[in-house]
Amino acid sequence: MRRLSVVALLLLLPSVALAHAGHDHTAPPGWTWDPAIILPLLIAAVAFGRGWRRLRARSTGGRAGLQRHGIWFAIGWVVLAGALVSPLHEAGERSFTAHMIEHELIMLLAAPLLVLAEPLATMLWAFPPAARRTLGAISMAVSPAYRWASGAVVATLLQAAVLWIWHMPSLFDIALANEAWHAVQHCCFLGSALLFWTAMLGRRGAGASAAADRALAGLCLLATSIVTGALGALMAFATSPWYAGYARLAPAPFGLTPAEDQQVAGLIMWVPGGLVHLGAALLLFRTLIAPPRTADAV
Repeated sequence: MRRLSVVALLLLLPSVALAHAGHDHTAPPGWTWDPAIILPLLIAAVAFGRGWRRLRARSTGGRAGLQRHGIWFAIGWVVLAGALVSPLHEAGERSFTAHMIEHELIMLLAAPLLVLAEPLATMLWAFPPAARRTLGAISMAVSPAYRWASGAVVATLLQAAVLWIWHMPSLFDIALANEAWHAVQHCCFLGSALLFWTAMLGRRGAGASAAADRALAGLCLLATSIVTGALGALMAFATSPWYAGYARLAPAPFGLTPAEDQQVAGLIMWVPGGLVHLGAALLLFRTLIAPPRTADAV
């Protein structure tokens, strides 16, 4: 029993107490082979691949859509894995700019691509029939909460709250200092982004209901561009670093001071991040004003 307790503590210590500060910040950033990151990525890839093959073997029609979903998932998975495993992740421990690029890749590129892939329905086919029925029952049980959380307004508010709360200096410094809290931060960013893009890109009804849904989604995208842009602008115009974890690592990479590094990170959130949301909003509004397609005359 004592040996089991020691083993349990040894297994818990890396996830609870491994600090960013324990890494050598003078060496070039390397790849991150943390099992807590690698295993979920591999499980998701295997489940989607297995389910996709089974669906493709059973499908006589709709293969083009299945092919598109496979491509969206593959690209989204590569972007997500690259953000979390590549040297960018470790570079984010010494540069707020690198950390911001990592977060933007997760929330603005990987998340919408994964939503477009509709992976959960495909992954379900990776399991045997009995397991599919059980998972289907669980899905039905949680669907009311999921529909509420993935509503356009609720998902927009959740993502905005996650962004602002986790960028509070006290919480962000905790994530910088502790790997477990860093993982929680990333899960919050990815989870809120998946709900948000589900609301923005999800299937809609027909007629006036679909138009109203698109209009609401467009307004939520505009609001998000303002909310994230405001946070980025505050960082960009700040004359002193907000986060003690980065301030202690002066100078930042590329010869920047911690304040300049933060200003660049703020610009990345403000300009590219705002443009993604603004562009998506304009595309949605365009569908509202574009004339409906009609069949060519014979």
